[in-house]
Amino acid sequence: MTTLEQVEKLRTMANVSYDEAKIALDATNGDLLEAIIYLEKQGKVNAPTGDGYYSSEKTADAGDVAYKKIGWEKQSKNCDGGKNVISLLKKLGRFCLDMIRKGNANNFEVLMGEEIKATVPVTALSLLLIFAFWITIPLIVIGLFFGFRYRFSGPDCGGKTVNDAMNSAADAAINLKKSMEK
Repeated sequence: MTTLEQVEKLRTMANVSYDEAKIALDATNGDLLEAIIYLEKQGKVNAPTGDGYYSSEKTADAGDVAYKKIGWEKQSKNCDGGKNVISLLKKLGRFCLDMIRKGNANNFEVLMGEEIKATVPVTALSLLLIFAFWITIPLIVIGLFFGFRYRFSGPDCGGKTVNDAMNSAADAAINLKKSMEK
């Protein structure tokens, strides 16, 4: 059974007359969405432009479901068929490849005095820190107490700040070790 409230909702949503709204609702047993589709098929309501859709919303009135027409004039940047997602993934892939190249070109060196005891690409160190941090970090810290020093070297390691910080940590470990021996 079609109510006056349903006819009024359809009339305002679809911009049709009372008679057209009543006929559409009677033909669809009071289903507002089906009534809108019915009117579209008759050419009385324009379909949403672009990739529009109908959305249902519960109303406060007796739990009725109201359907409203939502449409886009043009596809938005977030809904362009996945082109932005693909371009974002390509940028992420390029970034990761660039980081891997830089990581392979630069090294993490383990020193005892002035002698280099081990050299590991930064990429390998990063993977160890990500996947085996519970082993890698304690080994690095313990190495400080045994007199090892660490530094980064390579074409992209021109800044001294990281190496200076690592030297400060090594000095602090040596000072702590000396204070504990006394």
